[in-house]
Amino acid sequence: MPRANVSADTADVAALRTHPIALLPALLVCGAAVLLFGFLLPVAGYAMLAVGLVVAWLCDRSGRTERLLADLALIAIGQVIISTASMKADLSDTGMVRFAVVLGLAVLVPFLISRFVYRERTIRFPWRTGRRWNRTQWLYLIFVTLAGWLILPFYFITSGVYQNWPTVTEPDTIARLFVGVAAVGTWDELFFICTVFVLLRRHFPSWQANLLQSIVFVSFLWELGYQSWGPLLTIPFALIQGYTFKLTKSLGYVFTVHMLFDAVVFAVIVYAHTGWPAIFLLAP
Repeated sequence: MPRANVSADTADVAALRTHPIALLPALLVCGAAVLLFGFLLPVAGYAMLAVGLVVAWLCDRSGRTERLLADLALIAIGQVIISTASMKADLSDTGMVRFAVVLGLAVLVPFLISRFVYRERTIRFPWRTGRRWNRTQWLYLIFVTLAGWLILPFYFITSGVYQNWPTVTEPDTIARLFVGVAAVGTWDELFFICTVFVLLRRHFPSWQANLLQSIVFVSFLWELGYQSWGPLLTIPFALIQGYTFKLTKSLGYVFTVHMLFDAVVFAVIVYAHTGWPAIFLLAP
């Protein structure tokens, strides 16, 4: 018999009828990100998305799942929009406009379809929860900053991936890098957490939904420039961000975590190109 609910940890999201077979189309749709962003094979990626959506339709039609196609379609639409442009770091006027338009649409279109076509409020951006951060949350912010300060210089410089970002030596390019890093980090939480993760949690336990969203998250970060052994860092980061959102239900908090981490990323890239600021203990 199909289960009416996934588990107790989905109480804060709409409960839908689901079945273990739903993992197959979800893996196809989320796994397509590896082809689209990791290997830059759009035709193969689109084909994988299409197969995943067809299988989701069959699951819904059989009665084993409910609205699986509708939710996976939103994730697929976002991925297709992102895939229409190169996500390689580009600080030119054209590049920054391209990023703003494409990434903005990848969040906006699924949100509008969910809100005004599906008539649902699944995709939300809960900036404030009305609760103060506790001591553990504040300590975690310190931990994230220190971990980034210790690990990121070694990763970026020894792997050479800092060269995936444009050379930044002048004040205007450094300012553009700062804006770009902050903007993309903000978008990460709006799309991967508040859209992909939340939609998947309607059908799967949080741990499964988190693993699925991390596939898309890490694949995008690979194209953006976090290559070499970067997934050893980005996979845990994506999983922890999803888990943190599940615990706090606060976009504001996961955004703060991401911004602190990205502040270190920004400083490391600038340091790798200019030798400033010389604040990193383990920099090669």
